[in-house]
This record gives sequence, structure tokens and C-alpha cells, in this order.
Amino acid sequence: MALHIIKLCVGVETFEELDRWFREEELAHASQGVPYQPAHTTRMFPKRVDEILNGGSLYWVIKGVVQARQRIMDLRPVKGADGIERCDIVLEPVLHRTEYQPRRAFQGWRYLDAKDAPPDIRRAEHGNDIPEGMRQELRRLALI
Repeated sequence: MALHIIKLCVGVETFEELDRWFREEELAHASQGVPYQPAHTTRMFPKRVDEILNGGSLYWVIKGVVQARQRIMDLRPVKGADGIERCDIVLEPVLHRTEYQPRRAFQGWRYLDAKDAPPDIRRAEHGNDIPEGMRQELRRLALI
């Protein structure tokens, strides 16, 4: 069974903002003729690599709520300019919207068991016709 990672998405206000950031990065790389492989660098290297690479995803906590995930494609050791070893979490370029799941703030990243991960929202459920604030309120009221 896959093991996931959960991480705070600091400085991002909405799912759309995070998605836009990845799209802009992709366009910037394309304009330079460089292939784009999204990655998030973190200080600690996971110990449970085999479980994570067996279908694991990175779940993003945005404004105190899990809202998105990206499949983890690889975990690569990298050395920063300061000489410190870090980990690049190499991600699938597709951002998936998930069911909302409140989370308290924490530092770094945490393992997330598959049984505790929020499911994806099916595409038909998150059409662009419903503003995000209204979608949150409808979910809170259990209407969608």
C-alpha cells in the first residue's frame, strides 16, 4: 500500500494559485527549451522510500486545509549551495483537487497513511462555475 507525504504550502492562498504557479513554471521552462519536472526541495530525506515510490503522493495543506495532491515520481538527494544534503521530491506535473481535510500547522513534512488521505474530487464535482468560497460553504453544509 502506498505511503504519502503531507506538507504545508506556505505563501499560497488557494488551489488555483498553486496550480497557476506550476503552470507558470512550466511555461518558463518551455520558453527556455528546458524540460519541466516539478520538484519540491525539503531538508529531510524520507526513510520509507520504497513505500512512497509505490504510488505515493504529496498532499498540500493550503490555509489549514488539505486541498491538493501531486503524485510523487521520485525522491532524489541534492546538495544545496551551502553544502547541506536535501531531498528533491519529484512530482507529477498534474495537480489534483482533493476533498477538504482540516490540518493544524506543523513543521516540515509528515508521512500520511493511505487510509488517512482525503480522496480526490471527481472532475465533474469541481467545475469552474462555483466560486471557491461558495464550494467550501456547500461542503461545510454537506450539500456537495
